[in-house]
Amino acid sequence: MTHSDITLAASATLDAADADYLISLIRSVPGFPKQGIMFRDFMPVFADARGLRILLDALKANLPVGIDDFDAIAGLEARGFLFGPAMAAELGKGFIAVRKAGKLPPPTCTESYSLEYGEASIEIEREAIAPGERILIVDDLIATGGSASAARDLVIQCGGRVAGFSFVMELLGLQGLQALGDYPTSSLLTMPA
Repeated sequence: MTHSDITLAASATLDAADADYLISLIRSVPGFPKQGIMFRDFMPVFADARGLRILLDALKANLPVGIDDFDAIAGLEARGFLFGPAMAAELGKGFIAVRKAGKLPPPTCTESYSLEYGEASIEIEREAIAPGERILIVDDLIATGGSASAARDLVIQCGGRVAGFSFVMELLGLQGLQALGDYPTSSLLTMPA
């Protein structure tokens, strides 16, 4: 495998050569956006046809629930927008955008959550989720679980049911998955926080 502190998650199934290739596309950028942060640049995966195919196939193969156990995929802004719609289309599901507050026309459901230095809010169009609809929430990264927990609460507020969570990468040591409760979760790759 490529020398990296990024590894295949223990529960993920992915061919070793494909895992190595996918990991090789993720850049680690020290000191961005500020000193002490190791930024994981996931964008090169999308610029590489093979990497994108590996990613989409791996996400589908490692769903936290069966394909028939959810009705739609909700992707968090912004990188959840990059692979969420492709996953939804390939699985025959709809896609729901979870956007930063103020980006969607009313009526919306809004949920706020804490950040390291302040608060943020996310929204879903109120009619995007039918009552009782089962939603799989996807995002590129789970760290502390703040935005994913807010997305969970937002889906419930809009009348949906959370089927589970699917992440590309998990930062270890921050207890993000534990913050989500007992919902089924999956992540493809892990790395130290």
